[in-house]
Amino acid sequence: MATKKKPKSNPFKPFIKAFWILFFGGVLALALVFLLASWGVFGEMPTFERLENPQTNLATEIISSDGKTLGKFFLEDNRTDVSYSELPQNLVQALIATEDVRYYDHSGVDARGTIRAVLFLGSRGGASTISQQLARQLFVGVRSKNVAEAVVQKVKEWVIATRLERNYTKEEIISMYLNIYDFGYNADGIRSASRIYFGKEPKDLKTEESALLVGMLKNSSLYNPIRREPLTLERRNTVLTQMEKYEYISESERDSLVGLEMNLNFNPENHREGLATYFRMYLQGWLKDWISKNPKPAREGERDTWNIYLDGLKVYTTIDSRMQANAETAVQDHMKRLQAEFFVQNTPDRNPTTPFVDLSSDEIGGIMTRAMKSSDRWRAMSREGKSEDEIRDSFNKQTEMTVFDWNSPGMEKDTVMTPLDSIRYYKTFLRSAMMSMEPQTGHVKAWVGGINYRHFQYDHVIQGARQAGSTFKPFIYAAAIDQLRRSPCDTLPDTQYCIEANKYGNPEPWCPKNSDGKFSGQSYTLKRALANSVNSVTAQLIDEVGPKPVVSIVKNLGLTSEIPEVPSIALGTPDFSVYEMVGAYGAFANQGVYVKPVMVTRIEDKNGTVLYEYTPETKDVLSRDVAYAMVDLLKGVTEGGSGTRLRHTFAKDNGVYKEIMTGYPYELTNPIAGKTGTTQNQSDGWFIGMVPNLVTGVWVGGEERATHFKTIYYGQGASMALPIWGLYMKQNYENPDLEISLADFERPEELSIRVDCNKPVEEEDDNQELEDDLEGLDF
Repeated sequence: MATKKKPKSNPFKPFIKAFWILFFGGVLALALVFLLASWGVFGEMPTFERLENPQTNLATEIISSDGKTLGKFFLEDNRTDVSYSELPQNLVQALIATEDVRYYDHSGVDARGTIRAVLFLGSRGGASTISQQLARQLFVGVRSKNVAEAVVQKVKEWVIATRLERNYTKEEIISMYLNIYDFGYNADGIRSASRIYFGKEPKDLKTEESALLVGMLKNSSLYNPIRREPLTLERRNTVLTQMEKYEYISESERDSLVGLEMNLNFNPENHREGLATYFRMYLQGWLKDWISKNPKPAREGERDTWNIYLDGLKVYTTIDSRMQANAETAVQDHMKRLQAEFFVQNTPDRNPTTPFVDLSSDEIGGIMTRAMKSSDRWRAMSREGKSEDEIRDSFNKQTEMTVFDWNSPGMEKDTVMTPLDSIRYYKTFLRSAMMSMEPQTGHVKAWVGGINYRHFQYDHVIQGARQAGSTFKPFIYAAAIDQLRRSPCDTLPDTQYCIEANKYGNPEPWCPKNSDGKFSGQSYTLKRALANSVNSVTAQLIDEVGPKPVVSIVKNLGLTSEIPEVPSIALGTPDFSVYEMVGAYGAFANQGVYVKPVMVTRIEDKNGTVLYEYTPETKDVLSRDVAYAMVDLLKGVTEGGSGTRLRHTFAKDNGVYKEIMTGYPYELTNPIAGKTGTTQNQSDGWFIGMVPNLVTGVWVGGEERATHFKTIYYGQGASMALPIWGLYMKQNYENPDLEISLADFERPEELSIRVDCNKPVEEEDDNQELEDDLEGLDF
C-alpha cells in the first residue's frame, strides 16, 4: 500500500500572511483614523452647516455708478469673492498644472501623489491637492512643527477635503481657493491681487500675469514681486514650464512668455489712498449709522449685527468714477498753483506772522495752543499720564517726520522739525472742497473733501461750514421774486442804504458798503446787481421782503445751520457746508424742487440680497417761474459778472491769467448759471456753477480764517474757487459718455415773470408761444 505524500510547506506563507494582515490592518487602521477624525476625536471638525457656508472675512466693496470699485472697507482681509465664470482660463490652467495636475480625477485626496510623497519623502513633490489646501486654509490652519500634530492635521485635511468634494463642484472649489489666499499687501483673494499687482480685474489677466499669481500660491512672502523680483520671476517661469509640460501652452508660447518682464502696475489698496478717499470715509460713518438701525437676520453661529469689515456687503453709490477723477485732478492742479502764489506772498520778510494775516502774537499763541491740545500727540501723552509741562516740552523737540509737500514725489517729503513747527507748517496750506450733484435726482457725482486725505483728513464738504458770502445772495433774490413778484428786470439804485436799528432785531443801524467801498449812484437791474454782487441792492431787497421769509426759504432748501433773522444775513454771514449749498442751488436747476443729496442707492449682502434701497426726499419750494427767473439771474453772473472769465480770454500779461487761472481758457460757450462768493478779508472763496443736469460747488480757504490772501485780487472766489469749476467742467465735456448737458435750461411754457429786460413780458410770452408752435413742425 502506497504511503500518502505530505504536501510541501511554503516557506513564504508566513510572510504572505503577515503582509495581508499588515495590509488589511493598515487599511482598517487608516479607516479607523479617518472615522475617528470625522467624529472629532482629534479635535473639532467643521459641521455640515459650516461646510455649506464656510466663514470667511469679506471686505465691503464700494461701487461707483459706472460700475467701478472705488475702494473697500476691511480690517485684515481685503477680500471680495469672484465666481468661477469670472476667472480667466489661463489662470485655472496655471493653477492645475502647478498645484494639482490630476485635480479632475480624484475626490479630494490624490492617492498616486500621496504614495509618491511617502516613498520619496517629498523630494519629488508634495501630495496636497487643491481641495486639501482649501481645507487647510478654511478649517485646519498653519501646519504644526510637532510631527504628531502635523500628522493629525494631515488626516483632518484629507477628511475635510473629501467632504468639500461632496458639497461643492470642482469649479466652486477652485474659485473658493483663489478667493481665500493671501497674496500680501492687503491683496486677499484673487480679485484684490489682480487689482493691486496689475490694476485690472481677474478676467483681464494675461497668461504671464496669471502664472505669476499662481506662483505666489506656494509662499507669497517668499515669492514677493515687490521685494524679491528675480526670485518671483523665476517662480513664474516655473509655472509657465508646467503649463507647457501639460500642453496648456505650446513650447514657442512658453519661450516667448518666460522672456517677458513682470510689468507690474502696483496699486496698493488702503483707506488713505486711491479714488474718493474723503467720500469713502464719510460713507464709513454713514454705513455704521445704517447698521445701528438695521439688525442682521439672526442665523445660528453668525453675528447678529452687520459688520462692514467682514460681511462682504456691496454698496452701490452715486459717485461716477470718471467725474470723481476729473474733480480730484482739478482740485490738485489748481490748489498746487494757488498755494505757490500764496507762499510767494507770505515769505517771512513779506509777512512776519505768516501764515496768519493781521493777528497779534497773543492771538497767534491762542491758535497754536488750541491746535496742540487737539492733536493726536497731546491726547496720546495725556493718556500716558504725562503732565502738561512734559507734553508742551515734547512739542519743542526736533523730530524726524514725513510731511505734505506739493512738489515732492508722492506729495511727501522727509524732514526734521519740531511738532509745534509742523502744526504751523500745515496751517500754511490752503484747503479746498468740492461737490457735484445731478439736481433732478440728487445723485452726488463727485466729492472732494480736501487736498490730500493722508495729511488733511478733515472733510470740508460736509464737516466744514464756512461763511457763504455772496453765494447766499441768490436766496434773498429768490425770496423777493417769490414773495413780492419782483423781476430780474426791476431796477434799484446803487446808493448807500441803511436799515434802521431794531427793525429786524438788529441792535444798530445796518448800512452795508459795496466791496470797493464806493456807490455808483446808477440804477441796476436785479440781474446786473447780482452779477456784480452789489451789496446796496441786496440790502434794499432784504428790507423789502424781510429776513424771516428768506430764512424760511433756505430752511426748505436744506440749509440746516442756525440762521439769525437779521438783515446782515443778506451778505452771507452765516456758515454753511458745501454739501448744503450745492443741494440748495440744485432746486434752482430743478424747477424749484429741492432733492436731498443722495450718495447710496443700494446695499446688497454677499449673496446679492438687497438690504437697502434709497427713497428720494423731495420738497416743492419754489414755483417753476421763480426757479427759472433765478436761473436767468445766475446766468448773468457768467455773461457779464464775476463769472465771465469762464468765457472770455484775458490779456496774456494779466497777472491772474499767469498765476491763478488754472486750465484757462476754458472755452465754455454753453449756458451756465452760477455765483461767486468772497467773505470778509478774503477768508473764503466760493463758486457754485450749474448746467441743466449738474450743479457743482467749490470752496477754498485756510484752516484758520486768518490764513488768507491780503488782497481781493487773488483772494476772491473768482480767482480761488472758480478755476477748479472751470477745469473740472472742461474735463467733463471732453468725455461725451458723461452726457453733461450743453443745452439751455428749460423755460416754463407760460412764464409770468419778466426775464428779458429788452422786451415787455407780453411780447416774451408771445414769442415763446410762437417758438412752441414751430417746434413741432418739420421744415
